[in-house]
Amino acid sequence: MNESTEGARRAGVVDGAAVGRAFLDDVRERFASVKKSVERAAAQVDDGHYFEPLEADGNSIALLMKHMSGNLESRFTDFLTSDGEKLTRDRDAEFVLEPTDTRDTIAARWERGWSALSHALDALGADDLLKVVQIRGEPHTVVQALLRQVSHQSQHAGQVIILARHWAGGKWETLSIPRGKSKEYGAEMQRQAAR
Repeated sequence: MNESTEGARRAGVVDGAAVGRAFLDDVRERFASVKKSVERAAAQVDDGHYFEPLEADGNSIALLMKHMSGNLESRFTDFLTSDGEKLTRDRDAEFVLEPTDTRDTIAARWERGWSALSHALDALGADDLLKVVQIRGEPHTVVQALLRQVSHQSQHAGQVIILARHWAGGKWETLSIPRGKSKEYGAEMQRQAAR
């Protein structure tokens, strides 16, 4: 539970502004979790496999990260004031590996996309959540646009994790609770909550 939610819960009063702040805090946490999971998964794969799809017309980790970052940059640059599908975006090119695409250039693009998201989230307040933004000319409330983006990024994060797990093989380090450790994890969470 984030600080805004906890404060409102303790006070026994939840107003619209508190709900909005709690929502924005949670959205930040969800996005941060997705970003961290993708980065931890991709870090477990060597350069050769980072660029290798499972099949000829499939996506590699590199292409998925290139697309995810391009989508973020387009959606969240001038988030409240321009269509989320920028005219300058070449979505199809995000799924093509160019000679200039290296792990470093994709990492830089990745950070640009996440930076655009971060700046947009930092500029939002609870009173912005019901404002309407456009994505490909379709109206969305800010809440809808944010939830749509969390879903989109999460779907691609899952693809990256599956590919990374495949390519890492026996060297894979789990990103969540290891198999057979659920009871131990649950007990530890209960011990921490009791403190």
